[in-house]
Amino acid sequence: MATITAPTSQKAAPPGILTHPATRKLLALAALAAVLVPLAVTQWPGATWPTALTVDVSEPLGRASDWIIDNRDSHPLFLYFFGHVSNIVVVAVRAVYLALLAVGWAGVTAIGALVAWRVAGVKLAAGTAAAFLACGLLGMWVPTMQTLALMVVAVLASVGVGALLGLAAGLSDRMDRVLRPVLDTMQVLPAFAYLLPVVLVFGIGVPAAVLATVVYAAPPMARLTSLGLRGADREVLEAVESLGTTARQRLLTARIPLARKELLLGVNQTIMMALSMAVIASVIGAGGLGDRVYQALASVDVGAALAAGIPIVLLAVVLDRVTGAAGERLGESGKSPVTWLYALVVAAAVALAGRLAGFLDWPDGWDLNIAEPVNRAVDWMTAHLYSGVPVVGGTADWAAHFTSWVLNPLRNGLQWLPWWSVLLIVAALAWLIGTWRTALTAVLAMAAIGVLGVWDPSLDTLSQVLAAVAVTLVVGFATGIAAARGDRFERLLRPVLDVFQTMPQFVYLIPVVALFGVGRAPAVAAAVVYALPAVVRITAQGLRQVDPAAMESARSLGATSGQQLRQVQLPLARPALLLAVNQGVVLVLAVVIIGGLVGGGALGYQVVFGLAQGDLATGLVAGAAIVCLGLMLDRVTQPTERRTTKKGA
Repeated sequence: MATITAPTSQKAAPPGILTHPATRKLLALAALAAVLVPLAVTQWPGATWPTALTVDVSEPLGRASDWIIDNRDSHPLFLYFFGHVSNIVVVAVRAVYLALLAVGWAGVTAIGALVAWRVAGVKLAAGTAAAFLACGLLGMWVPTMQTLALMVVAVLASVGVGALLGLAAGLSDRMDRVLRPVLDTMQVLPAFAYLLPVVLVFGIGVPAAVLATVVYAAPPMARLTSLGLRGADREVLEAVESLGTTARQRLLTARIPLARKELLLGVNQTIMMALSMAVIASVIGAGGLGDRVYQALASVDVGAALAAGIPIVLLAVVLDRVTGAAGERLGESGKSPVTWLYALVVAAAVALAGRLAGFLDWPDGWDLNIAEPVNRAVDWMTAHLYSGVPVVGGTADWAAHFTSWVLNPLRNGLQWLPWWSVLLIVAALAWLIGTWRTALTAVLAMAAIGVLGVWDPSLDTLSQVLAAVAVTLVVGFATGIAAARGDRFERLLRPVLDVFQTMPQFVYLIPVVALFGVGRAPAVAAAVVYALPAVVRITAQGLRQVDPAAMESARSLGATSGQQLRQVQLPLARPALLLAVNQGVVLVLAVVIIGGLVGGGALGYQVVFGLAQGDLATGLVAGAAIVCLGLMLDRVTQPTERRTTKKGA
């Protein structure tokens, strides 16, 4: 019987392979390619994107931008709508900024510390006070207040807009279906893609910076508001409804209170994204700390960039900790509301005392000049560590080798591939991991890049993204596995990841410029460092959430630690690992684009060039290509399981 069974199983194997969903998808795609590729090759020969399929949008975009610029001061749309919006933003930011200056450095520090004490305790209050004092000691008090004023206005507007959209999506299934793809797309777009459209309408300055920040930071508030409203306890809602309450009363007395934690998490995420965007928006005239970093990077003054970058990090950490602690302590019994009155009285007293004592402006004599010693250290590194180091080589050597051995071959290989083969690869990857709709969206996004006439620069950017993602996943998966398997290592790693996840994207450019100079390799290095924390956290969490019963069963069968990892944990944690890949790709793309500021070239450089030279047509085309590239990468790495989970949530 054994001799009969074996051939039977062998004959049954091929049909089993052929009926596998992935095989069926690939066969269907191969059949479609067999028909379309010969037609495409015959009609449009050559490897690069056909010129006949390219649409020159620079001329109409140039005419449109010229019309907008010429009519900003006369057209009713600008006079009676955009003009009023711009004026309101300017007045609001200026009012907050003047209020901060009127309170003085002592008053701002006291208010920040007392608010932190009220919501999070003494330790965070001391840390908040130390952070504000450090901003002053570094000579960055006025830029910090400028950034904080812009942040206050942008966060309030983002929370308001996001809450309204989330309210609509949470209460209406139709609105949820309409908003979900919009929010999906907005969350995967790099921050740079938001700058040019608002510059076109509002020009360079604070209004454009605030509105770009609002567009970038509102989606997480909308998502979490909708999630909180839809996840409210059904039994509680039914009990409230049984009391004869109206829909409005149920919303105010039940649904919103039950969603408080999600709402506060949304505020936290909005604040962090707003700070990140407010710093990036220095490119379009936001001023503040981001402008100091931008100007310093433009002149490769690492010391000055670090002096402005440290306050950004401190501000991010303080805002993240305070809002995070407020969410964690929600509903706990704590200080009575009267303590708020005491805190306000003490803060007002400190501010008044500082004003009477003349402590409004930060004393110049208290400044610490760290730029000079940092630049001396950079000069020493340039002389001793950039090249010529025995055995290991220098940092510049590493960057040059990475560029010549990895980035250049990868870019040349992508640009050598026939354009139709790139579309086929994109379609295959997106269809294997998702649905035919996912594949169609990814292919159309990639084809739109060719139609816009930026095929080669986009492949250059894609090569940088792929190289950075490969390094990020290797290091991130290894670190995440170690963190999941070792509690002590995970405890040591947690504060490092916390700090790295709160730092705005712009700040990552400072250390890589100091270590590697300018070029594509430093841009990739900054992208790797920025994306690593998310990949490590998601990997570790996914491995730790594997069913303990499955692990115990593997141990009872005598599986070694390595076998348990390979055969149980990694397969069961596959959805989390795919999510880590998706998040790593999205985060890497965001920083690779910003790397145009430090010599990354490709699409990022075109956006920077368009902003710097006022060539909005070039910048807008590059921005549209970035949007398409981000959408394609998200669809190619977004598994079907993730979509199902979101829908169920």
